[in-house]
Amino acid sequence: MTLIFISISWLLGIVIGSYLNCSFMIIFISILPLAGIPFLRQHRATLVLASICLLFCASGILRTQANAAHLNSEKLRLYNDSGIIQIEGVVESDPDIRDTSTSFQFSARSVISKDTTEPLSGKAMVFTGKYPDYRYGDMIRVTGALETPQNFSDFDYKGYLNEKGIRSVISYPKIVLTERGQGNKVLSIIYDLRRKLSQSLSLALPEPQNALAQGILLGLRSTIPQELKTAFSKTGTTHILAISGLNLSIFIGICLAIGIWIFGRQRSIYIWLGLAITWIYTLISGMNAPVIRSALMVSLFLIAELLGRQRQALSALIFAAAVMTAVDPAVLHDVSFQLSFLAMTGLITISPGLIGQGRTSTNKMIRKNNFARATLNLCTDSIGV
Repeated sequence: MTLIFISISWLLGIVIGSYLNCSFMIIFISILPLAGIPFLRQHRATLVLASICLLFCASGILRTQANAAHLNSEKLRLYNDSGIIQIEGVVESDPDIRDTSTSFQFSARSVISKDTTEPLSGKAMVFTGKYPDYRYGDMIRVTGALETPQNFSDFDYKGYLNEKGIRSVISYPKIVLTERGQGNKVLSIIYDLRRKLSQSLSLALPEPQNALAQGILLGLRSTIPQELKTAFSKTGTTHILAISGLNLSIFIGICLAIGIWIFGRQRSIYIWLGLAITWIYTLISGMNAPVIRSALMVSLFLIAELLGRQRQALSALIFAAAVMTAVDPAVLHDVSFQLSFLAMTGLITISPGLIGQGRTSTNKMIRKNNFARATLNLCTDSIGV
């Protein structure tokens, strides 16, 4: 329980720091309970825990404010709405290729003015034509007008980009490719693998099956026909087309149910199978942040199951959430993170009871036909997940 209290205190500090501007005085306040130890010796452990929790809460507040200060120190946004400029930087994401356009995250390195080059930091979302082909890690020189992101009528686009640390948008600039392979080598290999898998699916499947497979398996939705998107929208199943933490949790839950049905719980094969499928799926989907976060949560749950410490799985999940917010405090406000966390919480707390109740009911209903009972158990396990 101590780990849960400390992790929740940190998360509470992240929330408070997102909305309130606090000073370093809160650290002093957080250790005040320690002053009561000489007078309340019988409650010493409680006072120490309270002080530690307050200290972690204060640290969460300061971490959030430090992250906000870092984002505000990035100078690229200062050039928004000020005319044409020339910037050099790196393509920081796998480009999203649509029918007639391409978009990608651009990390600025320097601004070029006449004969001088000055260091510059900050991120922008770049929209350009479908050709030529740009890749993650390309060093490019961009000439165009930076603009402040604008919201759509039904979507907070500015807030969406802000959560990713992006404060600028540049549309259809002049782009000159100066060098390739300037990004993370591991990510470059992963994105190349996904590109090859996409080409293989295109050769193996006709449309619209190809577009649907690429959307579900690889997270590439650019080729999905509009009529197919509309059909999914009308049935309320659009989320199936996007790889998300929630989808990964459901998918792995079903795989676990099938693994238990085939191998049983006596051996840990189904757990290792779940771990392998989790990271293979994460790998081929492009290792985007929401899926990585969910994969970490799923892995913690499976490791707790492997070690026979299912009761500590919830503590591990909350601790994982605290660690993720320590790396990036803004993730706490990400809807995909919230859905992933809730999905894993349900998998840990609610799913076992539903699966157990379903198996008890089916065993009572069907006693003689083993195949029918096993098939029905698989169905109830999937529903429980």
